[in-house]
Amino acid sequence: MQVPSELKPAAWGAVAGAIALAIVGFNWGGWVTGGTADKNAREAADSAIVRVLAPICAEKFQQQADAGSKMVELRKASTWERGTFVEKGGWATMPGSTTPSTGVARACAELLDKPKV
Repeated sequence: MQVPSELKPAAWGAVAGAIALAIVGFNWGGWVTGGTADKNAREAADSAIVRVLAPICAEKFQQQADAGSKMVELRKASTWERGTFVEKGGWATMPGSTTPSTGVARACAELLDKPKV
């Protein structure tokens, strides 16, 4: 099949336009691949779960009988050890789960460390 010579410049223009459109779309237009969209969705879901469960963890911590002494222990721990302290205490283990959530434990420790208004 022979392509008329007057169509060749239009075809090359269309190819160049498609390439330029893809470059602009992915770099500045906010386009993402399916894998990136899945990763972003997972991160957003995990963040939402932590935001919902951290107050529950903090409430569990404050409801225990010796909450005052545990709060002193928590504040004595270094900032990076507080999440581990909450995990080991079992407050970041939600009902139906057998293991604590590290993200929930860190967020819970941050909530507990904030002064009450």
